[in-house]
Amino acid sequence: MSIILHGVPIGGGIAIGRAHLVLHSMEDVVHYSIDEEDVPAEVARFDEAIRATRKELEMLWGSIPENAPAELGAFLSLHIMLLSDITLTREPRDIIASQRCNAEWALKTQCDALVAQFDAIEETYLRERKHDILQVVERVFKNLDGSASDLPPVTSLLEDVILVAHDLSPADMVYFKDSNFAAFVTDVGGATSHTAILGRSLDMPSVIALHHARELMRQDEMVIVDGQQGVVIINPEETVLSEYRRRQRAWRDARRKLSSLRKGVAKTRDGTPIELVANIELPKDVEDVKRSGAMGVGLFRSEFLFLGRDTLPSEDEQFEAYRTVAEALKGQPVTVRTMDLGADKNPKWLNHGVADNPALGLTGIRLCLAEPLMFRAQLRALLRASAYGQIRILFPMVNCLPELRQSLAQLALAREELAAENVPMAPKVEVGAMIEIPSAALVVGSFVRHVDFLSIGTNDLIQYTLAIDRNDDAVSHLYDPVHPAVLKLIGHTIKTANKANIPVSVCGEMAGDPKLTRMLLGIGLRRFSMHPANILAVKQQVLATHLDEASPLAARMLRTEDPDRIADLLNQLNALPGT
Repeated sequence: MSIILHGVPIGGGIAIGRAHLVLHSMEDVVHYSIDEEDVPAEVARFDEAIRATRKELEMLWGSIPENAPAELGAFLSLHIMLLSDITLTREPRDIIASQRCNAEWALKTQCDALVAQFDAIEETYLRERKHDILQVVERVFKNLDGSASDLPPVTSLLEDVILVAHDLSPADMVYFKDSNFAAFVTDVGGATSHTAILGRSLDMPSVIALHHARELMRQDEMVIVDGQQGVVIINPEETVLSEYRRRQRAWRDARRKLSSLRKGVAKTRDGTPIELVANIELPKDVEDVKRSGAMGVGLFRSEFLFLGRDTLPSEDEQFEAYRTVAEALKGQPVTVRTMDLGADKNPKWLNHGVADNPALGLTGIRLCLAEPLMFRAQLRALLRASAYGQIRILFPMVNCLPELRQSLAQLALAREELAAENVPMAPKVEVGAMIEIPSAALVVGSFVRHVDFLSIGTNDLIQYTLAIDRNDDAVSHLYDPVHPAVLKLIGHTIKTANKANIPVSVCGEMAGDPKLTRMLLGIGLRRFSMHPANILAVKQQVLATHLDEASPLAARMLRTEDPDRIADLLNQLNALPGT
């Protein structure tokens, strides 16, 4: 009998193969008592498991392949840091001593307490960090019981293997990075979980948040993974299997055709040039940018230079990172967003605590302005790097004109300092503001007189506008990029920028969604910034679009407030001929 499961789609494409169940030992932990004289030996066994786990993770961190996703190293560093946290390493020792129980039970008891604390956090991204705790604890369990890894040898994996797990950690991803497995599915995770982020960067079919996939599947059972629709089919009937094989062939053919677009110019059928640029996290992502055919970097998320480490990166370290990217792109623009820390990204060295509602607290440019020395060190590094390429500076989460003015004042002060030190820098560095909260979109007219460009961060703009957390199963179906309120804010921002002759881009997930390309073109967008893996698919839509045909339908979408009518217009827009 076939079983159809629905989850969160993470990777595009379709995979068909045999299930390999990745088991976890935590679910089978039992409790037993020990004699008081055995407590020191049990504590020593726990300490040795912690040391062995740290050694494993450090070895994996040191063996990260060159072509691995940039996020992998940061996430592994986080897991290594967790092994130094006293709440995870000292408390179980105390439980062993006080309850005279086995180390496994003590670790499980402490882990359950930590998970409960994370579950009580309202902000979803922070709440999902409990999975990092669980992933680290799972590896400690394996070292406690001395069991070999249940992950199959990389060399034994065939191209039709579907990994089925409760969760997959960054360490697991390193293990599998150079293997040939076809897809993965997990029971847990949300769109912002580390598993999801890494799955997208691997660019393979994957579906998460299936809840009971591992329980419902048997080893080597036939499975279809539709990473586009978020559908997993267990033991499909022959007719279904045949249809998905046809879809898989069509998807692979389409991917091959896309590769031929890499070197061509991106322009619409009526000859309008469109700029397609890439989002990156770390300097080594530049190779992906080059392979994608992007025209530069539209969003360098500089906060990844600050994460996964015990200390604040120095000005010189930052300068080297920015210079590396600028030189590698040989004159193409590199837009660096100043550190967007706080909220869900709190480095160990940033001692601001956790707010009751961190997404609405000290984050983005607010944190930069609250830490002027740290902020100015980054601005100095960026100005120094501007002597080696086309560096542009982008301020995140700007709420109002006073915040923008304060940010520009800090930049001016950094320039004065460097000039006094006779440090070379470009005479002019373009500066922009991110529009990612409704207040900024509504007053964007006051920004355009003070900036050289704007960038619309649609991920946060949608969530703040609709007050909807798309990672919350209870309301995620209400997360809607084409909600009439969202479209009006985006349309107003683009119209205002175009009227002021200020370049504007979209750098959120909407920019990389080919289904929305024609709509964005129709409402006046001429610059898209996205993950390098999405550039060719969006480019294909650009080449197939005639603005005289797309603009009227897109304008009607902006005018209507009926979601059903908007959906119908979007379908009409995407059905236009593309010859």
